[in-house]
Amino acid sequence: MYFQLTQDQRALRDGTRELLAGRFGRDRLRAAVGDPALDRALWRELGAAGFFALRLPEEAGGVGLGLPEAVLVLEEAGRALLPGPLVACQLLAGAVDGVASGEKIVGLCEGEREPVLWEHPADCDELILVEGGAGRSAHGSGGEAGGAQGRTGGAYRSAPDRVACAPFASVDPLTPLARVTDLPRTEPLALEVPRLRREATLLTAAQQLGSAARTVEMAVRHAREREQFGAPVGSFQAVKHLCAQMLVRAEMARSAVYAAAVTESALDVTAAKLLADEAAVANARDCLQVHGGMGFTWEADVHLHLKRAWLRAARWEVAREAEELLAAGLIA
Repeated sequence: MYFQLTQDQRALRDGTRELLAGRFGRDRLRAAVGDPALDRALWRELGAAGFFALRLPEEAGGVGLGLPEAVLVLEEAGRALLPGPLVACQLLAGAVDGVASGEKIVGLCEGEREPVLWEHPADCDELILVEGGAGRSAHGSGGEAGGAQGRTGGAYRSAPDRVACAPFASVDPLTPLARVTDLPRTEPLALEVPRLRREATLLTAAQQLGSAARTVEMAVRHAREREQFGAPVGSFQAVKHLCAQMLVRAEMARSAVYAAAVTESALDVTAAKLLADEAAVANARDCLQVHGGMGFTWEADVHLHLKRAWLRAARWEVAREAEELLAAGLIA
């Protein structure tokens, strides 16, 4: 199986990075920290660029690409710390009108997880709640699932004004949260919930991968530029080791995420999420360490990567769940 990116995939990755650098650079990122409301104009521009319709067939107005390409795009979004329910809009572009074009923003919640958290509640035009479909076998692939719960699951859509919610403090200043206390299950949505969960897990892992790779770049750049005792701090062995360990984590996660995008195996997706979460969190911590006292300041961007990594690690298969699934797969 050939895992190298094609020329078209590289062009997609580079084009996405260029778009985000031009429309959501550091100045916009820091402005969003103070005002995390989503930029509707940017959202529509992303829709016009095919960001959300990437996997829809061309006859339905989409781009006609696959899961590997979606992973590349979400990786770049994670690298840029682009805020918003990107995974939800990517997955629901064909199910909710207006999402593919960026005219509508939709949220996605896991009904079984406590608390039930809703990202960017003030910006969403609809909320989709998914329940069930999480008890799959670790050996399942594609649409395969193990057990009755793995084959079932429900999804329900609701307007924001029909959702009862309470304030919830978010660790990430770019991602406002609300705790859903009640949501009417009167309007079911026809979705393949086990597949949606699996793909949400993988696309979240892709965002973590992008953040992990970005913090490697930030640490290496600082190590080259910052001097102590008349020499760059990157010349010191302890700093070299930190940066090398960061690179190893990021590349291990990259291999796992890219492979899972091709195989779509539930076991591969679980492993990819576990490795990507570890890489994003640990790399952000080590990046902060390389930056020294400067890394602890509000003006540095390192803490934004760490906080976003913590938030994503708590979504769509947390570490303890992933470890249990992988262990079950080893002894099955």
